[in-house]
Amino acid sequence: MLTYFLFFIGLIILIKGADLMVTGASSIAKKMNVSNLVIGLTIVAFGTSAPEMFVNVFASTQGSPEIAIGNIIGSNIANILLILGVSAIIFPLAVQSTTVWKEIPFSLLAALVLGILANDHLIDQKENSELTRSDGLILLGFFIIFIYYIFSIARKSENATKEEISQLSNLKSVVYIILGLTGLVLGGTWIIDGAVEIASQFGVSEYLIGLTVIAVGTSLPELATSAVAAYKKDTDIAIGNVIGSNIFNIFWILGVSALIKPLPFKPSGNSDIAMAVFSSLLLFAILFIGKKNVMEKWQGVLFLMLYVGYIVFLIMGE
Repeated sequence: MLTYFLFFIGLIILIKGADLMVTGASSIAKKMNVSNLVIGLTIVAFGTSAPEMFVNVFASTQGSPEIAIGNIIGSNIANILLILGVSAIIFPLAVQSTTVWKEIPFSLLAALVLGILANDHLIDQKENSELTRSDGLILLGFFIIFIYYIFSIARKSENATKEEISQLSNLKSVVYIILGLTGLVLGGTWIIDGAVEIASQFGVSEYLIGLTVIAVGTSLPELATSAVAAYKKDTDIAIGNVIGSNIFNIFWILGVSALIKPLPFKPSGNSDIAMAVFSSLLLFAILFIGKKNVMEKWQGVLFLMLYVGYIVFLIMGE
């Protein structure tokens, strides 16, 4: 019972820690005259991906690499099918043409690159497949390109965001950052310990736990951000948050995780990478069906049904 309690408390602490860290860091950045747009594209984007980051770091260091890969692939699938599905049901999501033709393809590229790097067995005929440290450097290289792209957008659109960043005192900002990082560390540790114990009790793989329970849990910040943005009819944030998070997850988080410790990859995971690729392709395609560059409510329902079907398929196949 204590295991389950610590797992869910860890999840809550992890998400609250990310929120506090983002609030404190955003306040300091604002006082340094950093634009709201740059703050949103960097600090806030990193903050919503921080739960996945810390879970993966602890999974890598504590010898649970299956959780690390499962968490990222599962989060990316949940981001598109679950979170965008819910957001589109709340309010149809109008998508800018730059997002359609640049960011969504970049998210698709991330999933394809992961599929190539993780499949040493298929491509190089090696006995085992893994994301090596050199693979991690390649992923981080793509991440640097993405960051350069973000700042090029920021320079052209300094006043393009309506979001107001609250300014706290320096002391309060630092306290928020320290509390946030502490929450991320504690929450990440408890989640991994709980996940390993739950997997052993139910006789399921750590990979499945990472792909489902942990993936959905660590995606809650994205769900909250996108759902609230959709409710406020700020659809750019709703969809941009998800696409940006998916790119961060693979290029940044898996890159860092692989550098810490190579991550073994089982061929059975290819079906999940295929699902991540399919989700990105489907998102791109539906923007040309019905209203152009708009994700409508019925399409949101379709995405939710696909996600439920995918989860049922995973459970039945375990």
